[in-house]
Amino acid sequence: MALSGARVVRWLNRRVHRVFLSFLGLGTRRHVIFVSLVVGVVCALAAMLLKFLAHWTAGMVNDLISHGRDSLVLLILPAIGIVLTLLFVRYAVGENIAHGVSNVLLAISQNRGRIKLHNTWSSIVASSITIGFGGSVGAEAPIVMTGAAIGSNLGRFFRMDSKSVILMVGCGASAGIAAIFKAPLAGLVFTLEVLMLDLTMSSLVPLLVSSVTATITTSLLMGGGSLFHFVYNVPFDLSKTPYYLILGVFTGLVSVYFTRTAIALGGWFGRMSNTYRRVLAGVLLLGGLIYLYPPLYGEGYSSVQQLFEGKVDQLFSHSPLAFVTGNPWLLLVVLGALFLLKVVAMAATTGAGGVGGSFAPTLFVGAVAGFFMARLLNMTMDAGVGVSNFVLVGMAGAMAGVMHAPLLGIFLIAELTEGYVLLIPLMLTATVAYITVSSFDRHSIYTMRLAAQGLLITHHKDQAVLTMLQVKNVIETDLALVHPQQTLRELVRVVAHSRRNIFPVVDDAGALKGIVLLDDIREIMFETEKYDSLTVGDLMVRPPGVIQADEPMNVVMGKFEETGAWNLPVVEGGRYIGFVSKAKIFSAYREQLVQFSNE
Repeated sequence: MALSGARVVRWLNRRVHRVFLSFLGLGTRRHVIFVSLVVGVVCALAAMLLKFLAHWTAGMVNDLISHGRDSLVLLILPAIGIVLTLLFVRYAVGENIAHGVSNVLLAISQNRGRIKLHNTWSSIVASSITIGFGGSVGAEAPIVMTGAAIGSNLGRFFRMDSKSVILMVGCGASAGIAAIFKAPLAGLVFTLEVLMLDLTMSSLVPLLVSSVTATITTSLLMGGGSLFHFVYNVPFDLSKTPYYLILGVFTGLVSVYFTRTAIALGGWFGRMSNTYRRVLAGVLLLGGLIYLYPPLYGEGYSSVQQLFEGKVDQLFSHSPLAFVTGNPWLLLVVLGALFLLKVVAMAATTGAGGVGGSFAPTLFVGAVAGFFMARLLNMTMDAGVGVSNFVLVGMAGAMAGVMHAPLLGIFLIAELTEGYVLLIPLMLTATVAYITVSSFDRHSIYTMRLAAQGLLITHHKDQAVLTMLQVKNVIETDLALVHPQQTLRELVRVVAHSRRNIFPVVDDAGALKGIVLLDDIREIMFETEKYDSLTVGDLMVRPPGVIQADEPMNVVMGKFEETGAWNLPVVEGGRYIGFVSKAKIFSAYREQLVQFSNE
């Protein structure tokens, strides 16, 4: 009989796993290190594929733009990209793949790090189409989702436990960021600050291995060089420190605007039940903004480079607003509108159906905000601050504020510039920006939606340990079963041979009908005249709550708190499979915590 495809995959999985473990040693640290290295290499290849597809698509589209740069082509192209992305997602993927980083957090919190296989490639294709046709989003969130999916699926392929699979998810995310920016420290810090896995020292080594491996692989195959080419023309002057503090407050406030506007517009698009209306609203808004503000086209990294080099005139060379470059004050107003409207363009792209993240828009907004503040200070106070320095430090401030990740902002900009010359202003601005935004919002752009739905666990340390526990590992099956039609006489015989004081009542199909508590029948057990007249169905009561076998442990604990019970039945597909006690969960929690702390 021919083997089915699924059986062949399972057989191959077992064979590879057996050979793998015989080589590395079962349960050894080499197991985790080796898989993290593989994750790093595969994620680097995925990042390079994403870059290639995005640049190839953009190059093809730019050939069209070159024949009509001043026409309505800029309005039409993003619409084409979004429609193509929608068709791809609907017919090739079949489910929503937006909100990459938030989905990774959700997988860690609610699904023990399990991410579907299609996420290893679907975000790459979808984001390449969106960005290549001018969608105002970034490729970083898709590569984080892709890397996390690669880590999750490789971890499960090699039969790692849930805790190790979650670690591999973090390794994949770290490797994705490290590969796309060639910044291994930034990749590591991203996982620690944004995903906020509650990691120990032994967990840092696999993260480092993945980040470094991804960076080396990308550098070997694509050459050295960073994303930007920065040459400092104004060194940091300690006397300018107050201005960097002002920049920190400013980027913090801009971050509040960024996050709240993105969430609000995302909700507005989400409430549109008509897909055609949502797409039309998004593409018209995006196209109109790009027509007026060409720097909003695509990721915007080329515009960041132009700002750093002081070529601000080139930003609007193909815009109806080109006349403002001759007036410094009008230019300042237009630049202010530019970083405010970038958030709108990003939200319009994703709201209409495009796929991409807020990472690149955050860097863009930070760079423009830094340029804006430097010009404003120099024009009003003769501050003499370096515009290029403010562009760089502004990016760090925006990342610290929007993502609630000051260390990520500091190390990413330091690594992108291939040096730590601006380390002090980076630290000052990022810290002040984070403090400022924390006064308004407790959560970052990635966690705000999840927190509002009560789904954010990774940033809650107590619940982080709970994610390591599974219902199936704490189920108790030593309770004696009874049936509704059994008499009190038969029930007394069951009680006499049981060591438990709870008796699940199930029907012939195994479905839970109720429970009998020993305390409820203790007195009636001695009324022998009722032995044959009363049945279990007469004596049973409804359990205060029922646990589903696949429910996360934080949900289970919530049911215990709501009901005040110490024992609750567990069902799967409507069939009774056992009981879970609060005491056993506490014991398993303590064991997990001890194991977690000793690593």
